[in-house]
Amino acid sequence: MEQVFVIGDIHGEIDMFREILQKFQPEKQQLILIGDLNDRGLKSKECWLLGMEVVDKYQAVYLRGNHEQYFLDFIDNPEDWFPSYLYNGGKETIESLLHKGATDEYSPTEIVMMIRSRYKKLLEFLHERPFYYEWGKYLFVHAGVNLTKDWQKSSLQDFLWIREAFHEGENKTGKTIVFGHTITPMLYGDMQTTALWRSDGKIGIDGGAVFGGTLHGVVFDKEGVVHDYEIPNLNGPWQPDF
Repeated sequence: MEQVFVIGDIHGEIDMFREILQKFQPEKQQLILIGDLNDRGLKSKECWLLGMEVVDKYQAVYLRGNHEQYFLDFIDNPEDWFPSYLYNGGKETIESLLHKGATDEYSPTEIVMMIRSRYKKLLEFLHERPFYYEWGKYLFVHAGVNLTKDWQKSSLQDFLWIREAFHEGENKTGKTIVFGHTITPMLYGDMQTTALWRSDGKIGIDGGAVFGGTLHGVVFDKEGVVHDYEIPNLNGPWQPDF
């Protein structure tokens, strides 16, 4: 493929996901999802099903995000992970998969039993998601890498969760690292600028869509950014609630 088309953190915003996919040109672009399709927004199930569909139809690369990992950790240890998962947006995902009020109605173990019985293929699919993708001089990853050593030796924790140590560290990897996870308004330090963030061979693409910000769909060729589609969330004001 001569280009890649990479989409930022979606977090259950299915309408924005569908809208940005209309910009994707499958005949010449490799599609990449940077992770975090679930939690916080109301349509995690629909986002996951669409994610599975584009992987199957276009061989899209769907990277694992910390929220996919959060969900899988909850599935493996429901009683331990339930409070923190709910607090970090999991309530909306569970209700999307089951029904509204499910988190009050059932115990964590009962919730997981129902999810396991109804969504076997989805769980298998999520377990198979890779942590990074290389394309030419570009490295695509959900959160970032450990810049103090060979980036490939980064821990899974770093790929999924790292923030300041990566944002502020010196990039000697020889790669342009494209990442989501930390919203660009936070990277800019003003809590309002949703544009792409660039610094030292790093490009942040999470415009905070679920918080009333924007969803980015960025086209790269071997030389750099060809186009940045930025779709605003029209459902509400900017509310960085996390």
